[in-house]
Amino acid sequence: MQNPRGLRAAALSATAVLLASLVAACGGDGSRSADLAAQKLDWKACPAPSASEGGGAAPTPLPDGGTWQCATMRAPLDWSRPQGDTIGIALIRAEADGPGRRIGSLIFNFGGPGGSGVSTLPSLAQDYAKLRTRYDLVSFDPRGVGRSAGVRCESDAQLDQHFQQDETPDDAAEQAAFLKSTEQFNAGCEKNSAKVLPYVRTTDAARDMDLMRQVLGDSRLHYFGISYGTELGGVYAHLFPRHVGRAVLDAVVDPTQTPEQSSLGQAKGFQLAMDNFAHDCVSKSTKCPIGSTAQDVENRVAGLLRKLDSKPIPGIFPRPLTQAAATNGIAQALYSKDLWEPLTEGLEQAYAGDGRILMLLSDALNGRSQNGEYSNITAANAAINCADQKQRYDAAYVRQKLPGFRAASPLFGDFLAWGMLSCSGWAVPGAAAHPDVSAPGSAPILVVGNTGDPATPYEGAKKMVNALGSGVAVELTYEGQGHGAYDSKNKCVQDAVNGYLLDGKVPAAGTVCS
Repeated sequence: MQNPRGLRAAALSATAVLLASLVAACGGDGSRSADLAAQKLDWKACPAPSASEGGGAAPTPLPDGGTWQCATMRAPLDWSRPQGDTIGIALIRAEADGPGRRIGSLIFNFGGPGGSGVSTLPSLAQDYAKLRTRYDLVSFDPRGVGRSAGVRCESDAQLDQHFQQDETPDDAAEQAAFLKSTEQFNAGCEKNSAKVLPYVRTTDAARDMDLMRQVLGDSRLHYFGISYGTELGGVYAHLFPRHVGRAVLDAVVDPTQTPEQSSLGQAKGFQLAMDNFAHDCVSKSTKCPIGSTAQDVENRVAGLLRKLDSKPIPGIFPRPLTQAAATNGIAQALYSKDLWEPLTEGLEQAYAGDGRILMLLSDALNGRSQNGEYSNITAANAAINCADQKQRYDAAYVRQKLPGFRAASPLFGDFLAWGMLSCSGWAVPGAAAHPDVSAPGSAPILVVGNTGDPATPYEGAKKMVNALGSGVAVELTYEGQGHGAYDSKNKCVQDAVNGYLLDGKVPAAGTVCS
């Protein structure tokens, strides 16, 4: 899941419930809320994704000949004033195709925050084909994302420059340049998207999902949340515990952490993933082309990054491969074991002076298409994170914390530490120190943690279970690699998740899949 400047901490904070929102949603403005809940969606064939959603071709027909359908749902801009302005929330669905009884809609959020569900669901639909036998598969662009009042901050040319900057400043001049770039980016967000910035908090998106549940005709929300989507699911369960249906949280965010703690956790997680990648390379029968031992692999990667800090190599013309781009590319590959082979090839080429593969991986993380257009994932990520999280850090604080981050990860520590400055000078105050996900009275929620997850470390699953409250969550452990468990195609994990979502069979607490 993408984070601004590649390795900026994932969104691990959300708003607490605002009393004014609760009063407005349940009080005198109920007639307008009822009107919105009664709206009829005009489902049509889906257009090609917009540039802000990542671009590309319109989704192709489903294997059974069915078509993807898209619609726009109206939601209040400000949930404390549902009688005021509205925004459009872009939706996509594939209707259930199985012979069995349809359960309802299964709503997906794939994470970020800032990822477009409208463009992501069709590309991953085959992974969830079994679930479509009894559910309409539905996803959406959360507010601030893609076609749902998408946040805009900088132009494509400005973003090219933004992602080329030095993200691990070594002296006062480099720190000043880094801070200036952050200030310019954040000022661009305010200039271009001031109207929507106060209203992109996770609690706002959760309220949108409950409206979506009603508009789709479901008495309960059936949900599959991945990465940041687990935080969104937890916040939804807190706000609407009696409306939770069958819900799965996979690649679980720790809801108890501050942004600093989550950044440090990611440093440890990505370092663990690099360790596992290095050991995997040297353990194969064929010679590892990027090192003789696991430590040698990591030493050579560290050496490459040091050299790129002062002397970039050719990347994708006219952009060179900088230290920041190389680190982003490496991180992107560590999200999935399927990318370890391209990472090996990319490192091998980079040692020979060719940075194209690592640059392609970096572009994927930053939402840049091959034609040079950026999705708005970076802008949306910043907007949602900074609206959610109350903490604001400064350069002096980062310098104080650098030794601990470097100890956690020699490769990624500096990047994640300096990334804590992303909300400095943000136009909107953050709402809370961390999200409230306590959900007494909720139906069972299946929480799936992966022991080798770099972006949402495994420990977060247990923290989510505890935070949801006694008797709510059931934990499933996957002893694997990569970000998430269900998409690893591990049969044990998929059987457990499918059994719960399709048949209501809750796995035994503490089930372990390997």
